Amino acid sequence: MSAKTIMIQGTGSGVGKSILVTALCRIFRQDGYKVAPFKAQNMALNSGVTKDGKEMGRAQITQAQACGIDPVIEMNPILIKPTSDIGAQIILLGKPIGNMNAQEYYKYKPKLIEAVKESLNSLMFQYEVVVIEGAGSPAEINLKEHDLVNMNLAQRVDTPVILVVDIDKGGAFAWIVGTLELLNEQERERVKGFIINKFRGDEKLLKPGIDFIEQRCKKPVLGIIPYFKNIKIDEEDSVCLEMSNAKYQMPNTKLSITVIHLPHISNFTDFDVLEREKDVSLKYVKPGDSLGKPDLIIIPGTKNTIDDLCCLKKTNLADKIISLLATSYTLLIGICGGYQMLGQSVEDPYGIESSKKQIDGLGLLNIKTTLEKTKTTFQVKAELETDVFNLGNLKMEGYEIHAGNTLLLDDTQPLFRIIMRGEKKVDILDGAISKDCKIMGTYIHGLFDNDSFRYALLNYLRSKKGLKLISQTDRFNAKQIREKEYDKLADLVREKLDMKKIYDILAV
Repeated sequence: MSAKTIMIQGTGSGVGKSILVTALCRIFRQDGYKVAPFKAQNMALNSGVTKDGKEMGRAQITQAQACGIDPVIEMNPILIKPTSDIGAQIILLGKPIGNMNAQEYYKYKPKLIEAVKESLNSLMFQYEVVVIEGAGSPAEINLKEHDLVNMNLAQRVDTPVILVVDIDKGGAFAWIVGTLELLNEQERERVKGFIINKFRGDEKLLKPGIDFIEQRCKKPVLGIIPYFKNIKIDEEDSVCLEMSNAKYQMPNTKLSITVIHLPHISNFTDFDVLEREKDVSLKYVKPGDSLGKPDLIIIPGTKNTIDDLCCLKKTNLADKIISLLATSYTLLIGICGGYQMLGQSVEDPYGIESSKKQIDGLGLLNIKTTLEKTKTTFQVKAELETDVFNLGNLKMEGYEIHAGNTLLLDDTQPLFRIIMRGEKKVDILDGAISKDCKIMGTYIHGLFDNDSFRYALLNYLRSKKGLKLISQTDRFNAKQIREKEYDKLADLVREKLDMKKIYDILAV
């Protein structure tokens, strides 16, 4: 089988490429095609784990779910995880190969081309349609020589390109014209049309602009996608968190949950499902902002535990958290890097994250962590080891992505027992919980996507406030809701795109 391909490129970062690839993947699947996503190189701190323990970008995992297939590493062979303003960890085919600055990475790029080619060829052999996502802009002339993910890839595969622009940012028509002007003739010819994304208002007002663009560029506008807030799809970049606090101000919410917005926050999609709970307000608080008095504080994952822990201390947010825990019924959960911060110390003997060899933790759990060279990446199944919710050995699923080993000191109680890593049976204690059950930590991501765990936690919090517990009839299934959101997205985009022209471009 040799798949047909179509590529979604953007006039810049954050214009909506990932969400439109997700929509097209779902549409093609609905129309009976065997479809898969592909992004050669992804820069993001939001990642997940495949069944065989490979780390890849969260956006491609979401896109695979929209296709109705399991994610595999070939869908995202290169993942770049920034660790500082000038450096990043490079993940190749699901495994880290080291930290590099920009110049080091550019020198290494020729060795990556083969992995990109083999990964895409593998997908094209297995599927009928592959929807390819670009990165940033194809008109970044300083980067074009070493391009792995935009026009060089499009020409290598001979795929048609659709250019997406975010009109909400302003200057959309200049963005389109300017992008085409900076492409060479062959690249311009490869662009088959435009999608205007995130439009607010009356589409009739756009007609003069659309007429001009189509006449000026001799290419069609294939659709106008409205700005929407009522469809919840996992986000790729933490920039979206800037807009996530609106619900916190709504009346009628009964539980308040605060997630600490760490400078290097990762895997923040762990908490998306909590935001969907109708009587829960989910707020992201940056170091330096007011903490308030939430019912639950979550310290999330991070790509740099030591630097982010230093930030919590420097801004006094650490002291505020500790004080609140001592004077209220507030609960605290640390996940992955957030879990490591809760202990007595974090040691980095190999300089994995920092030049600091050791830093004192928050001292809230009697544990200590040592960062290791080897990264642990597994899908896992676990059961509750400490029955804080009076539910017995509650079973759940999730995944691990961490470069550290945490030791429980003295008589510290573990929180979970991992019983499966991938397809292998194991017996591994995970996490820790304080004696008063107010402070918990774990390496397991995806906790709250487990309906039983989520509602056990929410009802535990509600019982502390004397609120009525959430009944079975008022609960929702996270996986079913996710599937409905993909269908809602596909329905909207199908309605707003000229799908006949899209299929003509795809030539299936």
